[in-house]
Parts: sequence; C-alpha cells; structure tokens
Amino acid sequence: MSELILIVDDEPDIAAALDYAFKRESFETRVVHTAADALATAIAEPPALVLLDLMLPDMPGTEVIRRLRSEPTTAQIPVVMVTARGDEIDRVVGFELGADDYVVK
Repeated sequence: MSELILIVDDEPDIAAALDYAFKRESFETRVVHTAADALATAIAEPPALVLLDLMLPDMPGTEVIRRLRSEPTTAQIPVVMVTARGDEIDRVVGFELGADDYVVK
C-alpha cells in the first residue's frame, strides 16, 4: 500500500500534472478542487502529505492550513504550499501558518 497524497488545486491542468507525476512514482492520490473538499477529505482519510494551492474558489489556502492545523487528526500532516503567489510576504505567511514547504508554480 502506498502513501496517500492529497492534491488541492482548482486548476485542472496543474492538478492533473501533479496527480500523474505522483501516481507514476507509485503514490496513491486524491485530487480535489475546493477548500471544502480538501478539509472533508483530509479529515475522512488523513493523507501522508497535502499539496495545497493558496488561491481556491471557496476559501483561501491560508484558511485551509489554519483549519488543518487546528484539528487533532490533521495537525501533524505535512503541508506543501504549491501556488503562483511567490512574493516574500506570501511565503512568510505560509510558513507562519504551519506550511512545511512553499513551492512557486
């Protein structure tokens, strides 16, 4: 059984590329496109890793990570922000909220 990676990105092409890359390396993946689906999925089936976009249609990724860190079942899951926002302040905020890494698309 491989480790589960939760991919949270509202851009279908980027989500599909990430999904393909991780499946090719034998990881199990779940792809969701909204913050609400990300939170529900992470709580129902805690992944080994979350790849999280900052700009989601229903709520900012910063709020998603804040909620993940506040839930006992998801608080320790590594979260990598994968976003188009590359300004230093965005990175600082991401790390302050508990991101484990920050990758600019």
